[in-house]
Amino acid sequence: MKGRRRRQLEHSENHERWLVSYADFITLLFAFFVVMYSISTARDGSYRVLSDSIVRALNTPLLALQRDSSGGVPMPDAWSAGAPGADASQALIPLKPELLNPGLSQAEPGDAAAESRGEINRLAGAVENRVSDFIDEELIKVERNDYWLEIEIKAQLLFASGSRVLLSDAVPVLENFALVLRDVPNLVNVEGFTDNVPILNGRFPSNWELSAARAATVVRLFEENGIAPERLSATGYGEHRPIASNDTPEGRARNRRVVLVVMSSAASGERLPGIMLAAGRNPAAG
Repeated sequence: MKGRRRRQLEHSENHERWLVSYADFITLLFAFFVVMYSISTARDGSYRVLSDSIVRALNTPLLALQRDSSGGVPMPDAWSAGAPGADASQALIPLKPELLNPGLSQAEPGDAAAESRGEINRLAGAVENRVSDFIDEELIKVERNDYWLEIEIKAQLLFASGSRVLLSDAVPVLENFALVLRDVPNLVNVEGFTDNVPILNGRFPSNWELSAARAATVVRLFEENGIAPERLSATGYGEHRPIASNDTPEGRARNRRVVLVVMSSAASGERLPGIMLAAGRNPAAG
């Protein structure tokens, strides 16, 4: 009898094992509804902030805006980077001002553009009034668009050949620019350019150093005349951003220049790496 009872105990089964699986299922179901409830009560603003942050993080290093070879208005809709047969020097990446300045995304695009355009037009008008004689002589050229002002100055007005020292007549001209720019918040980048004739005076290893030194000289004068240094930057492009052919004396004279790029307040919200930060322009454009 004892052997038969032992065999019956050994063959008995636990019919309540399903409770373990049921408990796991209920736990997962509870977690699912907790997550769904959390998502349903989250504020839409949190998603907007996250989305804007991701967009800026992914796009900021690549932002640049291309101008045409004549120095004219930008072409924001042209995309050619990586396109088959595209010229790398003409690669275009549109610049979106709302990514430069996140505050723009909260405003109507038309209003932001109109406000920026008005600001640039006021600056351009003040500059043109102060240097109108030089504009008439085609020694200074003023161009503008919605987001920046460009002031191109012929190098012959500022420097002797192969020198970084300002001519005496150049100082009052640049001081006129400083009077307009010192009391506004806009970023100012000074760009130096040369022709392709090798420099032979021994003071500079190449035209690159000469162009950078000239840009820095102008920046220093602006600082001495009251423009906040944190608003200023300088860069030299040497002979590598021509706007005319270097095969003629006239073309080389056009290429020897200094360009002041004054950004609108809207486009000055965030600095981009290197020269793009202050100018918002593709250096391949010249």
